[in-house]
Amino acid sequence: MNGVKAWVEKVIIPTYGTGEPEKVPMFLEKRVYQGSSGKVYPYPVIEKICDEKKDKEYTAVFLENEYLKVMVLPELGGRIQRAYDKTNGFDFVYHNRVIKPALVGLLGPWISGGIEFNWPQHHRPTTFLPVDFILFDNEDGSKSVLLHDVDQMYGTKAIAKITLYPGKAYIEITGQLYNRTHLPQTFLWWANPAFPANENTQSIFPPDVHAVMDHGKRDVSRFPVATGIYYKKDYSEGVDISRYKNIPVPTSFMAEKSKYDFIGGYDHGKKAGILHVADHHISPGKKQWTWGCGDFGKAWERNLTDEDGPYIELMTGVYTDNQPDFSWLKPFEEKTFRQYFMPYKEIGQVKNATAEAAINLSCNDEEIFIAAYATGIYENAEVVLTYGLIEIFRENVKLSPVDVYKRILKKKELGLGKAEDEKLKLRVFADGKCLVEYQPEPEEIQKMPEPAKAAKDPTEIMTNEELYLTGLHIEQYRHATYLPDPYYLEGLKRDPGDIRINNAYGLLLMRRGDFANAEKHFRTALKRLTERNPNPYNSESYYLLGLVLLYQGRDEEAYDAFYKATWSNEQQEMSYYFLAAIDAKKGNFTKALEHVERGLVKNSHNIKQEA
Repeated sequence: MNGVKAWVEKVIIPTYGTGEPEKVPMFLEKRVYQGSSGKVYPYPVIEKICDEKKDKEYTAVFLENEYLKVMVLPELGGRIQRAYDKTNGFDFVYHNRVIKPALVGLLGPWISGGIEFNWPQHHRPTTFLPVDFILFDNEDGSKSVLLHDVDQMYGTKAIAKITLYPGKAYIEITGQLYNRTHLPQTFLWWANPAFPANENTQSIFPPDVHAVMDHGKRDVSRFPVATGIYYKKDYSEGVDISRYKNIPVPTSFMAEKSKYDFIGGYDHGKKAGILHVADHHISPGKKQWTWGCGDFGKAWERNLTDEDGPYIELMTGVYTDNQPDFSWLKPFEEKTFRQYFMPYKEIGQVKNATAEAAINLSCNDEEIFIAAYATGIYENAEVVLTYGLIEIFRENVKLSPVDVYKRILKKKELGLGKAEDEKLKLRVFADGKCLVEYQPEPEEIQKMPEPAKAAKDPTEIMTNEELYLTGLHIEQYRHATYLPDPYYLEGLKRDPGDIRINNAYGLLLMRRGDFANAEKHFRTALKRLTERNPNPYNSESYYLLGLVLLYQGRDEEAYDAFYKATWSNEQQEMSYYFLAAIDAKKGNFTKALEHVERGLVKNSHNIKQEA
């Protein structure tokens, strides 16, 4: 076929049912879930899974081009349920052919397989609930399905656009995360692709990943060869934990850091795999999770599927590198990003990848193996190998999702002798640009990072700045057992006029509905802030005071506070919005429109994305 097709179709999938949601769910503020708070209000909780399966009809969205066929299930969180490579008949995402939930999710039911989009925490609260969707035809011939969801706990909104392009063997995910509220909110985004696992399965981390960390960075291991105790398993003899067959117990690890834009998985038996590509500056998260290949893992395999076997998860974090590792969305702020998921084949352990191509460069004492795979057709690609400043090999080739390049070169024939492999550099050129390049990383022992340390007792912390940052950390990471209050109160005990702590504690009280006491803290902050300069560098205190006055129905006072907040750049879009709201409430629509337009000048990117 040529081009892209998109359609909606009813599909029948054997499904194990769930019990009814609890009418009066427990308040779970102190429950620890995935390293952070497990509270769920106002969502319901389901606590029962049925033992019998029945055929169930689902509304599925299909996207298909000449290389890929993708099935999306909006009724189950908008997950990509199947991603199929038509060129070799390989499901490059683990395809679970039965819906068999287990009580793993934040609200109860969770299923394995596919690509799950997790926000604003992991696992996503609505992973087993329906989301809105719409199909969209793009001018360039690509087709998309847009999936929309609003988190009921924090009010943040997400739109995920899944796109297939003509002639491209990749899935593009465009994410838009938007804070619809007037208060700062925390979030994370982890796309969670599952990959089928067996004795030939290897997780493909970038070549500069030498250390991996547990949830919350509580523990550290060398990678790929572990040499110590990790997840209570003794790897002291030196074990390659990138190989599924070598991990007998449930294990999670996240890359400490990497300058590369990819992570993947490869089946060395089927010579096929999956790659994820995204800009590492905003998508640093690279993670593998497995139930392990031992008895415990096999038991969970039976819990989650009937016949499709084990899997690993190759999670990819945007604006996050660990779980829990939340970032901030400020009031009315949006963040956008792109991710690419693609199959690849034949070339083995990828050393670098882009959305256009992936390459492997491997050496031993006598030979150099070079290989390249492309996600589109490049009739006149050039594979170039250099040693230092000298070009030692060049070949003109055709690259495509079905035309894979592989070559073994003899070092002796290239005149390299005992070459320093770090001086080699492989590049692939096409259409006037470099599609991908790689130079081996120096082989040196990297210093291991230190695991994270628990917060000290407030009385043991030396400075108010550290007290403020510790309290903010507890809020940001949605800590399940620590409260920020003791840290803020200790700081105010030492310095009652501290601006940052008064703002932070006042905001915390305002979230809880204690408006009168919150107002006192904002006014205390303003007293110090304006003691010598009535026009502060940052107007956060004025903005927060405006909000708490508005909550108390004191619109005229709030109007004055919001107007003063517009004097600094950081608070303009939010303050103009609330000025417009108060104007409209009084019937002054001309003034309201003026204020709305001023706010939109600061927020024009959001309007474009929303449209």
